[in-house]
Amino acid sequence: MYDAWFSRPVPVSTGLSGDIRNLLSADQALDLLIHHWRDPGSQAHRSALRACRQAVSGGVSADVAREIFVEAARAARILIE
Repeated sequence: MYDAWFSRPVPVSTGLSGDIRNLLSADQALDLLIHHWRDPGSQAHRSALRACRQAVSGGVSADVAREIFVEAARAARILIE
């Protein structure tokens, strides 16, 4: 298993208070997708789950997973831009 570090952090707003987290890896993004996602089950969510799992297992690069995760976070309106 790999941490699959991103080349740049992904800032997202989490929780009820909107705390900002800077996700540094596909592993951290995967944790958010599984345990704390606002819009689970959407197509973007499923794509990000798949990409982050593949990055953690070494199947795709971390930055490919990062881009897919960013799109899912944007769709869920949690991406800080």
